[in-house]
Amino acid sequence: MSRKSDTLARALGWVSLALGAAQLAAPRTVSRLSGVDDSRLAGTVTRMIGTRELMHAAALLGSRRPGPWTWSRVAGDALDLTLLGRAMASRSGRRRRRVAAATAAVTGITVLDLAIALYSSGLGVRRPMRLQASITVNRPREEVYAFWRDFENLPAFMLHLESVRTMGERHSRWRAMIPTADVEWEAEILDERAGELIAWGSVRGSKVTTTGAVSFTDAPAGRGTMVHVTLEYRGRGRALGTSVARMFGAYPEQQVRDDLRRFKQILETGEVLLSEASPEGIRLLRQLRQRPAQPVGGRS
Repeated sequence: MSRKSDTLARALGWVSLALGAAQLAAPRTVSRLSGVDDSRLAGTVTRMIGTRELMHAAALLGSRRPGPWTWSRVAGDALDLTLLGRAMASRSGRRRRRVAAATAAVTGITVLDLAIALYSSGLGVRRPMRLQASITVNRPREEVYAFWRDFENLPAFMLHLESVRTMGERHSRWRAMIPTADVEWEAEILDERAGELIAWGSVRGSKVTTTGAVSFTDAPAGRGTMVHVTLEYRGRGRALGTSVARMFGAYPEQQVRDDLRRFKQILETGEVLLSEASPEGIRLLRQLRQRPAQPVGGRS
C-alpha cells in the first residue's frame, strides 16, 4: 500500500503546483472567477494562498514519504472553505453564484485530499485481522502435527468454527457461525512440510479471505512440541468484515490462546476440561453443545 499511497500523495503535489502557479501568475483572474475580486485584499489573499500551495507542492514532491504531508493540504482546504463561506455570506446575485461555484470546487478537492490523506495514513483501510499465539504440547511432534493436519479436528478446539469438511488431500470446506449469519468458504493447502509446517488459505472468490499457518518444533529438554499459530481474516464488505472480527469476541488474541489451550488438553488428556474458571469466549451456546473429545492415538 505504501507505493500506491506515495503515488497518490505526489499527484496531489502536482495539483498544488498547478494551483499555486496559477494563483501567483494571475491573481486577478483567479479572484474574478472566485467572485471575490470586489475586495481590495483579494489579490493579496490569492497570492498568499498560491504561496501556500507551492509549499504543499514542495513538501509532497520533495519528500521521500509524502503521505503525512497530505494532511497539510486538508488543513489548507479547511481554511479556504472558511474564507469562501464568509465571502458568500456577504455577497449576492451573480457574484454570490461565482463564490458558490468556487466553494463547490474546493469542497470536491477537499474530499479528494481527505480520502488520500486517510489512505496514506492507513486510516479507513480495512486491514486483515492478524492473530498469533503459541503453546507447548507435551506430546511428540509427529503426533501433534498429524492431529492438526486432519482439519476436521479443528472445530473441537477452535470455537469460531462450526465444522471443517475435507474435500480431498489439499482442499476443505470451512463453516463458521458469526453474529449475522453462517459463513462458508473453501480452503486449500498452500505449503506443507511433514511434521514441521502447515499453511492454508481460502480460495479466490471466497466471502472470507483467510490464511493460516502452524509450525511445529521440538520443545527444549524433550518437553514435547512447540506449536506456533498465525491466523489472518478479512471479510468482503464492511458488515461481513465486522462480523468476522466479532466472532472472536472482544479479545481475539485471548480467544486464539484459549483455542490452543483446548488443543493442548485434547492432545494431552483426550478431552477438553471444563470448569467455572475456563475462559470459553463468546460462543456460550456452542459450549453448551460441546462434548468431551475422544481419546487420541489409542490412549485411554
